[in-house]
Amino acid sequence: MTTDQSLVPPRSTRSASVVFGAGAGVGLLGGMIGLGGAEFRLPLLIGLFGFVALSAVILNKAMSLVVVVAALPARLGAVPAAELVARWPVALNLLAGSLVGAWVGASWAVRMRSTTLYKVLAALMLLMAAALVVTHITTVGTLALPLWAQVSCGVLAGFGIGAVAAIMGVAGGELLIPTIVLLFGQGIKTAGSLSLLISLPTMLVAFARYSRDGSFAVLGANLRFTATLAAGSIVGAMLGGLMLGVFPDLVLVPLLAVILLASAIKLTRHG
Repeated sequence: MTTDQSLVPPRSTRSASVVFGAGAGVGLLGGMIGLGGAEFRLPLLIGLFGFVALSAVILNKAMSLVVVVAALPARLGAVPAAELVARWPVALNLLAGSLVGAWVGASWAVRMRSTTLYKVLAALMLLMAAALVVTHITTVGTLALPLWAQVSCGVLAGFGIGAVAAIMGVAGGELLIPTIVLLFGQGIKTAGSLSLLISLPTMLVAFARYSRDGSFAVLGANLRFTATLAAGSIVGAMLGGLMLGVFPDLVLVPLLAVILLASAIKLTRHG
């Protein structure tokens, strides 16, 4: 565990309506562009609810896991199971790196000083903002790599994505989807479903690593808070999904990228 954080798990004192509303707002933002919204939830956990960096990451990871599990049935219904089974080598290739990356990333997070973790989270939010713009506004092509290079790049990319997802407490779809399109030439819809199948075991590995540390107690101390925020996130994501395409990506995505940028700047001033 980081040496400058209290072993006493903090508790949120906000009302259930505020917590649910915040979760719904985050889910709505993410749902309108087809994401879970965990990258927007993290700065709320720190700025609005007052959790220190590592506690916020662990809570965010727990809620991301719940949101992904809730999203799986709808995603699997949108893409035939046979189509996903046929692409198992893609998932296996990325998982070979992401499972290790998740363990390593969680290990780094619990060992970082709080001030360092805030800066790392700020840098990763900038990365997420860039991935958001690339995925939703630009056209992601496909790299024509030989098989050995494709496999090697898949493992390396998976490792990096698993580490980032563990450190931020997110599912990692913002990075997985363009990677699957770029390296393996899959369509966006198929890439989205594959990303959920990769994210789930990757998050479980990060969870297992965090559970070995004393800081994991924050989850037990905030079960009601976590459940309420997660419920709001799921409801918001469902509503956002219904609004998918209502606002043009050329308007919505830059706005969300600016939110991430502002959050990153604010995080650099923490600690």
